[in-house]
Amino acid sequence: MTDVTKPGTKPARPYFSSGPCAKPPGWEASKLATESLGRSHRAKIGKARLGLAIDLMREVLQVPDTHRIGIVPGSDTGAFEMAMWTMLGAKPVTTLAWESFGEGWVTDAAKQLKLDPTILRADYGSVPDLNAVDWSNDVLFTWNGTTSGARVPNGDWIAADREGLSFCDATSAVFAYDMPWDKLDVTTFSWQKVLGGEGGHGVIILGPRAVERLENYTPAWPLPKVFRLVSKGKLAEGVFKGETINTPSMLAVEDVIFALEWAKSVGGLEGLKARSNANAAALGKIVDERSWLGHLAADPATRSTTSVCLTVEGADEAFIKAMAGALEKEGAAYDVAGYRDAPAGLRIWCGATVDTADIEALGPWLDWAYATTKVAA
Repeated sequence: MTDVTKPGTKPARPYFSSGPCAKPPGWEASKLATESLGRSHRAKIGKARLGLAIDLMREVLQVPDTHRIGIVPGSDTGAFEMAMWTMLGAKPVTTLAWESFGEGWVTDAAKQLKLDPTILRADYGSVPDLNAVDWSNDVLFTWNGTTSGARVPNGDWIAADREGLSFCDATSAVFAYDMPWDKLDVTTFSWQKVLGGEGGHGVIILGPRAVERLENYTPAWPLPKVFRLVSKGKLAEGVFKGETINTPSMLAVEDVIFALEWAKSVGGLEGLKARSNANAAALGKIVDERSWLGHLAADPATRSTTSVCLTVEGADEAFIKAMAGALEKEGAAYDVAGYRDAPAGLRIWCGATVDTADIEALGPWLDWAYATTKVAA
């Protein structure tokens, strides 16, 4: 390819970052409610807004009443490590890792908590053999590998009669896939992914078996205050009603309420899934039409429909940096370089807050950036 003519049309919203992700269509800061700002989060209005955020998450995600939903500090990392530090150690542990965040949980389990876990790994773009998981163990896994573009196909591989707990890092999966809540004992995510919310806050969803573990098991190690979900041997129920462990940003809370109300306006979970699937299909068409582009996750059954990772023929890290830089300079696409630990390539967010028309408009710009970078190399 030698044509370096700039395309005539740019994506209207060129926000393709995989976190923080594009804001919902129509978002403006001026549209956020502000009555809770400058007030205590423990005042009636603060508790009400936090409670509303929890109720809306339950409604949109279709979380059953058997599960508690809590807003916690530290984004998805804080939520997942809270679960690890408070519940692991009662049973042997199996960790699954096929990208950088899963490897982070391996490090926590092996080097920080010193649990000598069984580790099932796969290369970027693939997932481990899910049939090899021993469900007499507690099992840690990411549903959707944000940095590799590979995901578990469904929840069928999670044993219904499991002895251990399932710990699911679902931060780029919730609001984009059907989550089998009866199979998920602990689920964590952050608002900054599929909702396009602000960072810094995590969400932890506990099923009945996780609550039972918390109330009947005390880990051997000290627990920081921000991890404590139990008081006097019982679950701290207030955490799951809007009484957060530490001070939240009410501006971030108002922002996610806006995103959740928007989610309802586009059809709730089904509407969000449809938007994400349409975006992934549009990007897939772009890839299929170009010999120099490919999917890092080769198997469609385990290919992400949110954080889609692409290979670029002949590209190294410097080439990708130049290509992404050219797109950003033109205002055609922001933050599309692959994750720093992943193989050199592009990563395009296709979650529901992205418009399909913007994905479609991206194709010619990828052609332009690829040709321009090759000419300059």
